[in-house]
Amino acid sequence: MTDDLPALIVRPLTAADEPEWRRLWTGYLTFYESSVSEEVYRTSFARMLSGDDHEFHGLIAELDGKPVGLVHFLFHRHGWRVENVCYLQDLYADPEVRGQGVGRALIEAVYAAADAAGAPMVYWLTQTFNTTARQLYDRIGVLTPFVKYNRF
Repeated sequence: MTDDLPALIVRPLTAADEPEWRRLWTGYLTFYESSVSEEVYRTSFARMLSGDDHEFHGLIAELDGKPVGLVHFLFHRHGWRVENVCYLQDLYADPEVRGQGVGRALIEAVYAAADAAGAPMVYWLTQTFNTTARQLYDRIGVLTPFVKYNRF
C-alpha cells in the first residue's frame, strides 16, 4: 500500500462506536427496505458488546479512521457437524466506498474469526436482486442451491 491510498482497518466494535454503528446499520436496513425499533437497536448493540461467545459479534471497517462498514456474525451449533458454524448476518459498506475492498475485508475478518474459533463453515444469505454484492460473494464464497422459507 502506498502512502496516498486510504488505510483500511477492520476492528471489533466498541461502545464509542454506537453512533456510527447505528448510522451504518440504518443504511443496511434501509437498503433492504426494513427498519427495527429503538429496543432492537439498543439490544443488538448491547449483545455485540457483551463479550459472550454465544452472542452476536460486531466489526467495524474504517478508512482513514472513518467508520465506513460493518459486519455482524454469530457462532452456533449445527446438526451435521461437531464444530460450531458461523452465520454472517449483516454486511454493509457505505455506498461511496463500495468497490474499495471494504466488503471483502469484513468478510475475510469474519473468516479469520471463524478459523480462530474452530468454526470451519461461514455462511450468509442475500437477496437475489443484490447483484453488486453478489459479484463479490461469487468470488469469495460458494453459491448453494438452498431456498429460505420463513414462518408467517
